[in-house]
Amino acid sequence: MPISFDNIPSNWKMPLYWVETDPSMAGLPIVKNPALLVGVMTPDGTMTPDVPTPVGSIAMLQDMAGIGSHLAGLGRAFFANNFAQETWALGVSEPSTGSAANGTITVSGTATDAGTIFLYIAGHMVEIGVSDGDDPNTIAGAIASWINEDPTLPVTAAAVAAVVTVTCNWKGDTGNDINIIDSYYGGLGGEVLPPGVTLTYSNNGFLDHGAGVPIFTNAIANLGEQEFDYVALPFSDSNTLIIWEQEYGFGDNGRWGWMRQLYGQLISARRDTFPNLILWGPTRNSPVTSVWAIEPTAPSPIWEWVGAINAKAARALSNDPARPLQTLQLADILPAKLHERWNLDEQNTFALNGLATQKTGPGNIVQIARDTTTYQFNLYGQSDDAYELMTTLATLATLFRNQRHAITSKYPRHKLADDGTRFGVGQKIVTPKIIAAELVAEYAIDEFNGLVENAPAFKANLIVERDPNDPNRVNVLYPPDLVNQLRIFAVLAQFRLQYDRGVDTQIAA
Repeated sequence: MPISFDNIPSNWKMPLYWVETDPSMAGLPIVKNPALLVGVMTPDGTMTPDVPTPVGSIAMLQDMAGIGSHLAGLGRAFFANNFAQETWALGVSEPSTGSAANGTITVSGTATDAGTIFLYIAGHMVEIGVSDGDDPNTIAGAIASWINEDPTLPVTAAAVAAVVTVTCNWKGDTGNDINIIDSYYGGLGGEVLPPGVTLTYSNNGFLDHGAGVPIFTNAIANLGEQEFDYVALPFSDSNTLIIWEQEYGFGDNGRWGWMRQLYGQLISARRDTFPNLILWGPTRNSPVTSVWAIEPTAPSPIWEWVGAINAKAARALSNDPARPLQTLQLADILPAKLHERWNLDEQNTFALNGLATQKTGPGNIVQIARDTTTYQFNLYGQSDDAYELMTTLATLATLFRNQRHAITSKYPRHKLADDGTRFGVGQKIVTPKIIAAELVAEYAIDEFNGLVENAPAFKANLIVERDPNDPNRVNVLYPPDLVNQLRIFAVLAQFRLQYDRGVDTQIAA
């Protein structure tokens, strides 16, 4: 029987027509590229801590993680920038021995005319009406009342005399990233304090005294073998990054390792001064992690930056893993004020030190500038750009999944023979040349889809051979040439004030 059947027995004698179906040549790979949002939940959240849970909307996430929680704030920024991604949430409990960040707003002066206080808490505005003649105690009470009226804010407030104490909704050092300012857009934007009123903020407007970092051991273990391609990880302390980078690493037990083949990337951000970030950047070196450099005075908190960046990166790379992320706009993120933003020299230095960069475009809208990973050095500590950009891993993951689908669909139960073996048409047998031809054909599809280039070089360097010590094993050297991105357009403008007359004459002739 030259044709290999999977189900119809060779000794079946009953008439007449029997058919089995074989989908191995029909299917195409389907990849969902799910996103995972990681953050601290509040005690009133309904989700089980440390267990990834699918979430379909910000309202659902607020109910599960606790409205006004760290994770809910991250989710708000994510869903504002990506509504179509399959999304999961991983809520972790606040540090049991930690403390909640807090800060104060001190009101001074009596209002000499009616007006409005435009107060920004973690980048979200609260409007407080002030009447002519309101004294500091009255204004402080109104500020606390209006803050508590918005449960989506990451804080609660209490007023004693003319001082408003603002406290983070959860314990941990992440609360120290909550910024409080007023009149972000200034007089040109119609935002000024009422006449006679002055607000003074502790710690330059940032909450402080928050302490503690969540423990992620159980949370990571509970991820199991579920694929999570884009992880929003709003923590950049060394212990957290190390444990997550091990999970997503290239070792035997990592998601990029040969056994698990789950793939994925981590997206984080870090707020600090330029010198501190430049010193911190070279301390990290992971292909799977991108950390965005954020200005010290940017109003939006780190978790919302991470949520927005992760959302736009996931959305864009799911559509095309090889296209650069530059110019993608981040909705609902407030950048630092004009004179406090990174300049081009600083952004370039960040890129040279393993930090991803953002910039502010027209309309005060933040954009992704360069999607740099923290990978900078090879195993000998020498500079290396093999995994410098997020698109590299995104493209490789797509290629590997396409190839795995082709091989596992078309050759799930095949026999293996040497090249040149004569066997009947329809026999489920493969040879190294057949496999090589399959890989070349798959590469041609990937090239057509804009993932790779230079198919002749790929074919010339591809090696498919039977293992000399195991007759049931095929070894493949797979050498894809990844397509690159247009990231730099350099021009030498070699101008003249007037071309030589002799040249003009020759051209005219």
